[in-house]
Amino acid sequence: MPMYQVKPICGGDIKVDLPTCMYKLPNIHAQQGNSCTPEHALQNGEVDPAVKALEARQDEIMRKLYELKAAVEGLAKTVTTPDADLDLTVSSSLSSQSSTAFKATTDLDTLLGKDLGALRDIVINANPAQPPLTLLVLHGLLCERYRVLSTVHVHSSVANVPPQLLSCLGARHADSYARHMFQLGFTLIWKDVPKLQMKFSIQNMCPIEGEANVARFLFKLLAPYPSDPAIATLVDSWVDTAFFQLAEGSAKEQAAVLRALNSTLGCKPWLSGPEFSLADIACYCCVLQSGSASSAPANVQRWIKSCENLGHFNHAKLLLQ
Repeated sequence: MPMYQVKPICGGDIKVDLPTCMYKLPNIHAQQGNSCTPEHALQNGEVDPAVKALEARQDEIMRKLYELKAAVEGLAKTVTTPDADLDLTVSSSLSSQSSTAFKATTDLDTLLGKDLGALRDIVINANPAQPPLTLLVLHGLLCERYRVLSTVHVHSSVANVPPQLLSCLGARHADSYARHMFQLGFTLIWKDVPKLQMKFSIQNMCPIEGEANVARFLFKLLAPYPSDPAIATLVDSWVDTAFFQLAEGSAKEQAAVLRALNSTLGCKPWLSGPEFSLADIACYCCVLQSGSASSAPANVQRWIKSCENLGHFNHAKLLLQ
């Protein structure tokens, strides 16, 4: 028995229409072209035109992406380029084929390893405040041995670069767009770096730092180091002396090196013996860059003229003018 009785607040004859479902869905078994199409259908069974336009745009974008992916995969089979870290670009290219000054021959596959790409890229970061003269000389020698695609770039960390540095590797080659026609890529980037850096394979090796070390690497692309350990050690000694005493040493150290050069060149034509080597390239460039060429002893003066007669140092001399 209820405790108390409450009268109804409304009449009992009120009828409420309840929906049979929460929302309508199109029939997924309907035939194509039926009024109830399954895709993007509204409640009345019609397709939203905005959705159809968005779908068409997405299909077009995906088609272009697949085409771009196919093009990149095709290039990857013939070209492998390491990260050059470029922002602002000013380019120039050079390639030439002629006889080299070195008798020994080298093979790029042996030195750089076999690669899927037809072009092997060497990327060098250098500070424009300290132009690497040895690299310009070695670049000219590489162009005589291989088909070299040479390019100069300017990094955003450098505000102004003199015009002679932008054209230090020569004029743009007419076939620079066809990378498969070249054997070696030589990319020089003027960048605010404390030491000269070189990257060849970012997957397999760490960057090489220092102009002396980079010069040794590039010289091996021209000719192997002497098989005689004594001569090879002598070459390395002169290279270190050039960069650490002539280029970075005091006036007293530079004078001592010039005396040692004069004594050595008094009994042989080149620093490492009867043949021109990396020791001559390094010492010549450092003597030229230190400004002591005009006051050098007699044997050094004769040796400087012998180096200049080879014609490999023209770009280095023009860079200091």
